Amino acid sequence: MKRFGCALVQTLVCSLFISMSAMATPSIPPFYVASSQIRPEGKLGQVVKKEKIATEIAGAQAWRIAYISSDVNNLKTISTGLLIAPIGQAPKGGRPIVSWSHGTTGSAQNCGPSQQINPAVPLNEYYLMNGNSWEDYGVLSLAELIKEGYVVVATDYQGLGGGGKHQYAVGQTQGRDAINAIRAAGSVKEAGAGKKALLYGWSEGGYSVLSAGGSKEYLAQTGTAFDGIELVGVVALSPVNLSGVAQYAMMSSSDNVDQAMEKITAPLSQNIFLWGHLAGMMYGMQAAYPEKLQLTDWFTPEGAAVFDQLSNNKCFHVLSDALTYSYGDNYKSLVKSVPINTQAWIEVMITGGIPNNAPAVPVLVFRGTKDAVPKPMVDIYEAQMCKMGGNIQHIELDGATHFTSPLEAQQTFLPWINDRFANKPLANRCPQN
Repeated sequence: MKRFGCALVQTLVCSLFISMSAMATPSIPPFYVASSQIRPEGKLGQVVKKEKIATEIAGAQAWRIAYISSDVNNLKTISTGLLIAPIGQAPKGGRPIVSWSHGTTGSAQNCGPSQQINPAVPLNEYYLMNGNSWEDYGVLSLAELIKEGYVVVATDYQGLGGGGKHQYAVGQTQGRDAINAIRAAGSVKEAGAGKKALLYGWSEGGYSVLSAGGSKEYLAQTGTAFDGIELVGVVALSPVNLSGVAQYAMMSSSDNVDQAMEKITAPLSQNIFLWGHLAGMMYGMQAAYPEKLQLTDWFTPEGAAVFDQLSNNKCFHVLSDALTYSYGDNYKSLVKSVPINTQAWIEVMITGGIPNNAPAVPVLVFRGTKDAVPKPMVDIYEAQMCKMGGNIQHIELDGATHFTSPLEAQQTFLPWINDRFANKPLANRCPQN
């Protein structure tokens, strides 16, 4: 059956669609309702609400937590997430902390993975055969990490249950959520955490941990709920690298911002699924920088209204289905043929992303050869950071897709994590020219 978008039907029908969308507001569990009403006044990483929950992971205990974080503009926020720790007496010096940053789930308040009925489980993906929810949830390699004696913390990010508007794909905001999750884990006495920590994340979460790994000053802040984090490594799986691509596009376009914007957006506009992610990125950047950007700089008025309603009411996979049903091949009718205010958008992509300095710790990056994340995103990160003196290992997983690469990478990154916590020496893995 042919699908018709609002652009092809009568204005009255389109208006009805938008008004009906506005009537729907997602419900969230009581823990998150209460968390979203807490003012973020206190120390970074301070746990402001905690709830013990069940977990099927052997030898583990788990909590939902709400804690104080801050965004790219240093405005304090409430973020929610999970804390999972081994049961029993912690070793002298405490348990190492591993902070997980999840992939795209959406921008609505009900899209935080910790809101699932049984959230403290291994990663469960929507597109895989064992997927049993409308979004990806759970924590990659959770059972294995708990067995090694690590404390695992998994942020939902700001805007996904703790109030506020989610700043999707603003790497420094999600990176700060991951760092403050470490501080939150360290401040909970029952977890028995020590100072050593490692960041790992997938997709949007890959951007989060690459941004966090380069945020040296933020990591070194004092006066937090848990000072003195000793970061030992970063693992990024299929990471988005919007800031790196934007920098490269500007350089290769002789600073012509319109040409640069086309180079940035074209690879993510080839089909409606990829375009939905791109539109979400634009939506998230505008949420982070409302004084600089307007949705109608890039979207048409209809597109801005439709995407605003979808983003506030639906998690990403459901949003994507609704977009496909309503617009089909006509999704590009939701954006302007010639965007405006392009300079500001590109500046925000760069300043809100991965810091322009080498990470102080080794970084292990994976991407599947059949990944939805374009290879140049990872290549650009590797080249930039190696040139600045970073220690970056980039592994391409033969035949892996965006959704199979996390599990395929486990056999390599789990021993690597153990070695980083054991302080084993690591030769620089950057390509030698």
